Amino acid sequence: MAPAASASAVVTPSSFRCVPTASCGLGARGKAPAPRRLLHDHAQGKKRAAATWSLKAGLWDSLRSGFLKSNNSTETVEPPSAPIEEEEPLPEELVLLERTLADGSTEQIIFSSAGDVNVYDLQALCDKVGWPRRPLTKIAASLRNSYLVATLHSVTTPSKAEGEERKQLIGMARATSDHAFNATIWDVLVDPSYQGQGLGKALMEKVIRTLLQRDISNITLFADNKVVDFYKNLGFEADPQGIKGMFWYPRF
Repeated sequence: MAPAASASAVVTPSSFRCVPTASCGLGARGKAPAPRRLLHDHAQGKKRAAATWSLKAGLWDSLRSGFLKSNNSTETVEPPSAPIEEEEPLPEELVLLERTLADGSTEQIIFSSAGDVNVYDLQALCDKVGWPRRPLTKIAASLRNSYLVATLHSVTTPSKAEGEERKQLIGMARATSDHAFNATIWDVLVDPSYQGQGLGKALMEKVIRTLLQRDISNITLFADNKVVDFYKNLGFEADPQGIKGMFWYPRF
């Protein structure tokens, strides 16, 4: 993947877990014209209060939330007297890349966290990367129940005014979360014809940054063996501090 701008957030590598398995990948690598220019992110949403994560805190320390240790004893932290209202995250949309095609039309690659995904378009994208088909009702349920759904769309505008704009889903990633401490990233995929341009890296960096802005810093995912290095370059760590991913499967 081509280099992309790194996320401007304070993150320790031990905050991320990468468990090798065969449930997540980017698909086969394809070729596409090199981008003309990479646009800077000027979009600004409502800013949350800045949070600081200790560089010395390990994964288990961050998971053991709700307890304080002092003088070799464990003290339970009392919950707040009034429920804390969760701020509704504002969806973000921005142009990652813009270029002029050979026919004179203009193509923009647009990132969005609004969760605007057509299940038929997603199924077609999964077919392109070689993923097995899943029931559309379950795909729709997984999107509906996700904490964050991020997409990449290619929007092509013809050079002539009478032409129609074309919009195509070329990438997606989603995350589930407890809305407080932990999030797991699923279904990361990029159209093979758009790989090799840094779009997968840009998509993941935007997802990570969005989760951090929502004060969620324990981020995990499941990675196919072929893309473990891709995720390591983003700061994920396999088996941090010897912690292993455990799986249960029906035996029948």
